[in-house]
Amino acid sequence: MKSSFFFGFATMTYFIAMMLYISYLAFRKSGIGMVATTITIVGFVSQTLALMLRWAEFAEIGQMGWLRAVPLTNLYESLIFFVWCLILVYLVIEFKYKNRSFGAFITPVAALALAFIDLSGMSKNIQPLVPALQSNWLLAHVLMSFISYSLFAVSFSTGLMYLIVRSDQKTEASYIFWTVTLGIFIATLAAMGLDFLTFKVAFMGKQELIKSYLFKASFRNDSSAIAAFSYAATVGLIFVIWRFGGLLKKVIGSFNISAEMLDELTYKSIAIGFPIFTLGGLIFGAIWADQAWGKYWTWDPKETWSLITWFMYAFFLHSRLMRGWKGRKVAAVAVMGFIAVIFTYLGVNLLLSGLHSYGGQ
Repeated sequence: MKSSFFFGFATMTYFIAMMLYISYLAFRKSGIGMVATTITIVGFVSQTLALMLRWAEFAEIGQMGWLRAVPLTNLYESLIFFVWCLILVYLVIEFKYKNRSFGAFITPVAALALAFIDLSGMSKNIQPLVPALQSNWLLAHVLMSFISYSLFAVSFSTGLMYLIVRSDQKTEASYIFWTVTLGIFIATLAAMGLDFLTFKVAFMGKQELIKSYLFKASFRNDSSAIAAFSYAATVGLIFVIWRFGGLLKKVIGSFNISAEMLDELTYKSIAIGFPIFTLGGLIFGAIWADQAWGKYWTWDPKETWSLITWFMYAFFLHSRLMRGWKGRKVAAVAVMGFIAVIFTYLGVNLLLSGLHSYGGQ
């Protein structure tokens, strides 16, 4: 069997697991939760097999050895690996904290990432490595970067949930912050779905670059009226979340997830992810850059945004460990840090150009 079969099977199981985890929260039936966990594990095993098969397929095609055949060379493969890391971290959390409630928040992220692959029409083919990627540093640099990204994704989820649980008054800065952040996040996902419905049909059969159509059906539409309506709808969505945000707090509060647990998870995720990102994302990346391009640092957009991301999480740890910050302040920093991660990972590849532009292919 080929890797595509196991990737497809894993995608299907993650969608089923997502629905089961949400049903588990709604009906509080332990049997549903156990089935959700089992299906998630089955999907994870399937995705692991798929990654190993794709690695073997790449090694056979490229003939460059196993270290240089790691399937992390384009946007499709990096998204797949990101989802794999995310599910792995989630399963560790579920078994350590004996709490399946997080599954309803993390499995949708995995399912949406996999759906984004299909909706965007990005290439899934194994492609020859460009000269800059033909290095043994590929494995360490990219592997460690995405492990840290997945840990930062967990800190984003738990940090946002902490803000929701701990914010009471609608006029509080933390309440306004999480409602605006969540509103923009949902609006962005909706805009990307609208891109698919509009352009996937119109250009059926063509492999267009997503950067050509990203938000073209909404915020970047040629019609100023549609663009203005998109921004107005986003503001309206944020207002609805702000107006009825208390309901979301009650829902999370009923999941048996304490604020202390969320705070601890946020801190531990970043405390583990930060040194991995520092070593693999920045230091190993700089060494590789020197070998590939003759300079350790060129202020390429990817490098610059990676450094911004590093400063965000360095500030989180410094403020918590040295300044004694806890609670809503550092939770807000964790949320903003992952926004920087998203732009470093996707925004730079899709919207900007530079030496790392192959990452958007």
